[in-house]
Amino acid sequence: MSSAMQQEKLKNPQSTPGPAADPGTLQQELTRARLEVERLKKNRIALFDVMLDMVFLIRDDYVIEYMNASAIRTFGDQCGRICHQALEGRHDPCPNCPVTISSAGKAAEGLFERKLGQIYVEYNYVSFQGYRNDQLVMIVMRDITARKQQEAELAQMHNDIETVLQQKIQALRESERVRQELSQEVNILKQELDRHCQQQDGMVGSSRRIQELRELTSHVADSEATILITGESGTGKELVADIIHKRSQRHNKPLFKFNCAAVSENLLESELFGYEKGAFTGATSRHRGKFETANGGTIFLDEIGDISPRMQAALLRVLQNGEIVRVGGNETIKTDARIIAATNVNLGAAVEEGRFRRDLYYRLNVINIHLPPLRERREDIVPLVTHFVTKYRAAFQKNIDYLPNGIMDRLLQHNWPGNIRELENVIKRAILLARNNIITEKEVSFESHEDGPAQDNAVPILENWMLEQPLKETLAKLEGKIMASALKQYQYNPQVVAKVLKLGKTTLYEKMKRHGLTDNGNRQNRH
Repeated sequence: MSSAMQQEKLKNPQSTPGPAADPGTLQQELTRARLEVERLKKNRIALFDVMLDMVFLIRDDYVIEYMNASAIRTFGDQCGRICHQALEGRHDPCPNCPVTISSAGKAAEGLFERKLGQIYVEYNYVSFQGYRNDQLVMIVMRDITARKQQEAELAQMHNDIETVLQQKIQALRESERVRQELSQEVNILKQELDRHCQQQDGMVGSSRRIQELRELTSHVADSEATILITGESGTGKELVADIIHKRSQRHNKPLFKFNCAAVSENLLESELFGYEKGAFTGATSRHRGKFETANGGTIFLDEIGDISPRMQAALLRVLQNGEIVRVGGNETIKTDARIIAATNVNLGAAVEEGRFRRDLYYRLNVINIHLPPLRERREDIVPLVTHFVTKYRAAFQKNIDYLPNGIMDRLLQHNWPGNIRELENVIKRAILLARNNIITEKEVSFESHEDGPAQDNAVPILENWMLEQPLKETLAKLEGKIMASALKQYQYNPQVVAKVLKLGKTTLYEKMKRHGLTDNGNRQNRH
């Protein structure tokens, strides 16, 4: 007999067609049904009791039908009592009561929070029919008191720090002694904050993009695959290469770095692959290249998109066969060096345009790590600013103890075309120029990128100008231009300019006099 037939028979025995059933048989079936109900009830209780969350079953008359072990440990055994009286000490149902809402036929949407006595709970609920055909509401609660306390403590600590900073900054104008006390207090707070925020891997930030980047670098570091790091200039490609090497099995072997766009093709080739004696003028002895000396280690090739077709062919041979040939030699030499390449150009487009070998691109792009620009992870700007302030505060021996909210808003709103490198330069310059240990709007200036395309022709023009006169005169004029530019950039502050150019103040003044440079009439305005 099916379960449905059994239930129908128990509800209305007279409705069963056919001859009267044996009373003994009916009694046995009734006993089995009761045992089955008891078994299901025990299983339900056992299942609920092992749950860490609190479980309540409440009838439509607000009486607590059941509490699991976790709920009893928290609130005591309140079974049989009215829920709002037992849990909140109320005479009337609670606002947004799950029982009242469920009785109205409405379903729960999302999670809810409530304070029951001294306990904060997070809960959800569902309405269902019990085995006695009674209407029940099951509420599943989780104790979030500890989390609420932590949030309150963090909020209070934030408010306390803001209050202390405002009070102390005001007191700076009245007492030098108070200023020193504030400086010491803020430094302690900054050091503690830096200790918690500074990441061991060197990456600063906690945005989703940075978390994904950390996971990816950790995952691929132990592999032997070639890695191509892409992203705009200033996004930290060299840092990622450092992290991958340090986390790889090659961490105890050397890491060599080359900027392929910064050296000539011949120099890059001889440095990477080495050369034989007599290979070119000045090659007086055999020289081992970095692929030989880095055997078992890692080689980082930045700006890989700028190498010549001949270098592309030589690099392809390394990737395909693990072999090199020294410049001016014929001997094939085996090498075991992992290659990490980086570029800020679209290599896929370069392949389609015929400027980059397709087979080399596929060999390099086994694993691609793309670094997002800073404007796409603005939530990391604040920790990056904190990191750079700490770094250059120590480097320049400045006790910077205040960064106004207005300046932070400017930093957050800037588009950062130069990415992290530009942000670092802005903070570095601001700390150098800061006075009275406070960075003001005057010290924060952004780099101009409006003339970027025109700068492409700057080098050829400069080279032609240099070839038109003796080298000594060219160097003297270049020195004067560099010093004039530095004086202008750092607001004609000789102390800062001397530090930036690594010159003594006496030497700086001598060179200024030699090139006819003055403080532009602004020296007294700085006091």
